[in-house]
Amino acid sequence: MCGIVGYLGEKDAKKHVMEGLRRLEYRGYDSAGIAYYDEAKADHLVFKEKGRLENLAGLLPEGGSQAAIGHTRWATHGRVTKENAHPHESHDGRFIVVHNGIIENHKALAEEYLAGIPRKSATDTEIIASLLGHLAKGKDVAGAFRQVLDLLEGSYALLLMDREHPDILYAAKKKSPLLIGQNGRDTIIASDLTALCAAATDYLALEDGSIVTIDERGFSVRDGQGKAVRPVLSPVDKAYAETDKGVFDHYMLKEIHEQPAVLRRITAEYFDQETPRIRKDISAMLQKAKRLHILAAGTSMHAGIVGKALFENLARLPTEVHIASEFAHHPPLLEAGSVFLLISQSGETADLRASLEIVKEKGFPSLTLTNVKTSTLAREADKYLEIFAGPEIAVASTKAYTAQIAVLAILAFALGDGGFSLRKELALAAQGIENHLQDHKMYSGIVAGHLKKPHAFYIGRGLDYAVALEAALKLKEISYIHTEGFAAGELKHGTIALIEEGIPVIALVTEKRTAAHTRSAIAEVESRGADVLVIATENVAEKEDGIRLDTVHPLLTPLVCVVPTQLIAYYAALQRGTDIDKPRNLAKSVTVE
Repeated sequence: MCGIVGYLGEKDAKKHVMEGLRRLEYRGYDSAGIAYYDEAKADHLVFKEKGRLENLAGLLPEGGSQAAIGHTRWATHGRVTKENAHPHESHDGRFIVVHNGIIENHKALAEEYLAGIPRKSATDTEIIASLLGHLAKGKDVAGAFRQVLDLLEGSYALLLMDREHPDILYAAKKKSPLLIGQNGRDTIIASDLTALCAAATDYLALEDGSIVTIDERGFSVRDGQGKAVRPVLSPVDKAYAETDKGVFDHYMLKEIHEQPAVLRRITAEYFDQETPRIRKDISAMLQKAKRLHILAAGTSMHAGIVGKALFENLARLPTEVHIASEFAHHPPLLEAGSVFLLISQSGETADLRASLEIVKEKGFPSLTLTNVKTSTLAREADKYLEIFAGPEIAVASTKAYTAQIAVLAILAFALGDGGFSLRKELALAAQGIENHLQDHKMYSGIVAGHLKKPHAFYIGRGLDYAVALEAALKLKEISYIHTEGFAAGELKHGTIALIEEGIPVIALVTEKRTAAHTRSAIAEVESRGADVLVIATENVAEKEDGIRLDTVHPLLTPLVCVVPTQLIAYYAALQRGTDIDKPRNLAKSVTVE
């Protein structure tokens, strides 16, 4: 969601922060702002604006700076207004703050400490700034900052500027991600590795409770008890700096086309010849499991549903899939011997973090599957596995979904005896996707011919139903066509009442044993006037099917079957003129509950 970038060093801070914010645009935001110390004017300047980053850039005057903080906001407290955009200043004007997260007790704090002090915004963040202004009078700033942090309940990643000390920045973290990068005497602070990778050579992912002081010498870190922490930095993976669209018009289309390469990289990372290369401690943990619980949200949850089939068929391991936001507050009865697998593209999903706290409290082992090995969930779970999808910029996930399924398949295969070459089958799936993508422009005509209504349905059985859920999500989130995914056999139990003349129904048919049943459902909706498009693999395809795919292993059909649905979503959004990479109201990484 919201993005933070800060810089203190020898180069132009304003330029570095604006570049970092541009790299965070993919996360989703509705306003942006920056504060920096203008050396010529010997003053801190604050600029903020609604809408896209270019609106903010147009406000900025010429002139350099050696210290700056910036923010892209996704509204939680208060409407989308210039006043509610970050940065926020304390009531006395001394302190300037940017903040990711939610302060749950901000109203109580305002009533207790800030009665009678006027507010300029409806945000919880302004309370933090004004608390500092109230408590720092006559005190050491670092001590006052710690005092304020002790009062806050909820989640935060904070950057702080002090007008009385323009050569120092302060930072703090609890539950929301924050990283510190270095390049010589330059220090870069960001909520996402993507934002600092172009400027930093090394970085540190901060732990919860960390408080950081940044000055011209570098940075120092103290933990929640005030003890100095010796930072151990990791080199920045420069792949995260390569975030241009290349020859493609949108990141989403680029990432759809990257899926074959991602599958091949996963195969290279996770196989020694035909043998899966899974860490022994992870294998041992899962081999002891009596039941596997998958926790995820959104697209990752849909990958988890496919994962359930993989674990139960390949490893004979009973598996349940839970929506993380539900599990976090309504956990089911859990049996001894349960193991938890958390799936998150970003590794920062707030609902999953809340769920992991419950899992750890109850003493169950946990494993995170993520695209970011330095993420909070990767660090806080007992074990982690990386999906190697590379940076995914478009809000609508595509290659991370296929990467998650591929790694889930390898993990399940490693626990059982599949009786086939998974490496070969993954290679065939990658080739099948590549073959299909060669003629992706045909989807422009397919979409124009079929998606003429404000509503649509995807149907399928078994793994096709799992893909139908993801396909419906993809279409609705970027084209804004109201779309639902249904088990084909459930249509007659109520949903068929919604089928009328011209309603698009996209049927997925890849499973031999239920293909005839799905085609019966197709006949039912066609008889009621539905405009049907069938996506089928060659082994079960019929002459009139609109889209045909290469045949792959039955348990890997989601890898190829999802690609046409991604292209349908893309071209539907393209024809409707929506913001494909940054759809309205959505964020790439949901870091607040």
